[in-house]
Amino acid sequence: MLISEAACGNTIICVPVTHHYSPVAMHVMLSACDYIDTDGLHLHLSASGGSSFSTQTSTTGFEFMQQQYFHSRRIKKGSVEKPWLDRKDSREKWVTIIPLIGIFVGLAISGILIWDGLRSVVNHKYCEVLIEDFSGGLNKAIWTREVEVGGFGNGQFEMTTDTDENAFIDEDGVLVIEPTLQDASLIERSNVIDLRNHGCTSELWYDCIVGTNVTNGTIVNPVKSVRINTKLGASIRYGRVEVTAKLPAGDWLWPAIWMLPKGNEYGAWPKSGEVDIMESRGNNYSYGQGGNNIISSTLHWGPNSANDGWYRNNVKLKAVHATYADGYHTFGLEWSEKYIFTYVDSRLLQVMYKHYNKPLWDVGQFPLSDSNGTRLVDPWSFTGNPATPFDQDFYLILNVAVGGTNGWFKDGAVGKPWVDASPTSKKDFWNARNQWYPTWEKTGQMKIKSVKMWQQAGYNGCK
Repeated sequence: MLISEAACGNTIICVPVTHHYSPVAMHVMLSACDYIDTDGLHLHLSASGGSSFSTQTSTTGFEFMQQQYFHSRRIKKGSVEKPWLDRKDSREKWVTIIPLIGIFVGLAISGILIWDGLRSVVNHKYCEVLIEDFSGGLNKAIWTREVEVGGFGNGQFEMTTDTDENAFIDEDGVLVIEPTLQDASLIERSNVIDLRNHGCTSELWYDCIVGTNVTNGTIVNPVKSVRINTKLGASIRYGRVEVTAKLPAGDWLWPAIWMLPKGNEYGAWPKSGEVDIMESRGNNYSYGQGGNNIISSTLHWGPNSANDGWYRNNVKLKAVHATYADGYHTFGLEWSEKYIFTYVDSRLLQVMYKHYNKPLWDVGQFPLSDSNGTRLVDPWSFTGNPATPFDQDFYLILNVAVGGTNGWFKDGAVGKPWVDASPTSKKDFWNARNQWYPTWEKTGQMKIKSVKMWQQAGYNGCK
């Protein structure tokens, strides 16, 4: 350490210092001030460059406490690595090749699976059977209005009519099905409605006659509505169906778009099957079983009414942030020898799907005998067709039912004003009309914009 100049007054010394500091060759100019104690010279040096040194002297001279070791990261000349000039290890290439092989194999497998899936999808050819927009009214050659009072096997509360009060074409050319109240005079006094000479479409007398008995509490149907079908005018065996409709909103309404077999080739319901393309409830979303924000699709088949396999393929679809009464939707069916499925608005949005990969008797897993001990017999497998009973002509039905005693509206549900097993269920429903009828106002109509049916080629003369 070289002190080139020093000026000391009292105990203060200021020195410019040149320090040659090792082990790295570094030349630093310092300007420092500190005090001197009586035992020797003690300097505290503050470098303008930010470095700090502390020195301690004894009688023998200066002793330095060195700064923290500094490791230079300067690359020495001639020491730059050039890995691209190094000899490659032949094993290193597999680090790249193996992942590429995995990616290629994965893409190949995906391509094969996609190809196989596309290969298995048959693009069927179809023939038009019915393209209906109701511009010419309700064509009687195609559509049949069912006139009954029997409840259609479900204990439904409506009487179906053939009047314009309950079905008409509105100013927009849309078919409207509108349930209305029964004439109060037919309910408040003992009366009989006999439709046998007034267009009853059933061959069963109890579907044509109903009465009010003020003594025992039985009444005629408290509501009027409409059920129409294409049995005489349009049916298909395999094909497609699309109905564009807006569903009703109103408590205890039961809209449906569905199909029944034209000839019942395998016996009475449900032996010959039933296809429910769409069913819903008019109640709002808060109803426990789901209201007009949910639709369901299912197949019915079984050896008798007590053994129906519907629950094995009943599927529901919930509307997203809306209800099916808010606007029009297309409810569709695609049906072939190999499969059957329903959809909403697009074939990609499937609801119920059933592939006929084994006989429907096996799918149903029916018991060997009925509850009364009667042996159950498989009515379908003799055909050798796993699609049986869904291998015959079916026709289309559109209707709005009301209430019922078959459990579609379960007992105990909030607000339900009747009990299914009660002999006065229809009267109990009628007596609560001030609760439910206001919910039908303006929204209690089912509106059908169009109906389309196509026959798959190879059947019923379609080529």
